[in-house]
Amino acid sequence: MSYSKEENYSPEITSDLVKHYVDILGKLGEDPEREGLIKTPSRVAKALQFLTHGYQLDPSEILRSAMFEEEYSEMVIVKDIEVYSMCEHHMLPFFGKAHVAYIPNGHIVGLSKIPRIVDVFGRRLQVQERLTDQILHCIQDTLNPLGVAVVMEASHLCMMMRGVQKQNSVTTTSAFTGEFKNVETRTEFLNLISTKLH
Repeated sequence: MSYSKEENYSPEITSDLVKHYVDILGKLGEDPEREGLIKTPSRVAKALQFLTHGYQLDPSEILRSAMFEEEYSEMVIVKDIEVYSMCEHHMLPFFGKAHVAYIPNGHIVGLSKIPRIVDVFGRRLQVQERLTDQILHCIQDTLNPLGVAVVMEASHLCMMMRGVQKQNSVTTTSAFTGEFKNVETRTEFLNLISTKLH
């Protein structure tokens, strides 16, 4: 039995992208027909579709699919969520961790849905500042909690591989609504995400 892999990509988009990447390889001084590059345009076309598939998903609908009435009204935190995204300026990856919290106001959400929406917004061409805000506003607008907090720490290959070439730099962004505007609540959140409890 020969090896086969199931793939779900648009044949039309893949075909169009392949033509462009064959041309790009040639313009970079490479031979698109050499053995190691024959399948590269197709691989890149499929990879880019995967890395930007967040455009096809509705993050609010993902949250609404697992909302439950619950009287719990203390802070809920999901921390150390892996983030992978693409800088819209150079189309190079940035990656790191997101820490997300909310204070319920009559509804909670299935915990796996919070990393899902991080992925949905991450799988688009992004800047870290906008990504942080989009996660925050999606949770705030959909769940209507008493407050939302998002802190993101990421390394950007556009800074590490090119430009200033600072390999150890990390960018931190944060956004807060509602109760997290209160210094005491925000400090509790920041302390909890920086503490190892297990």
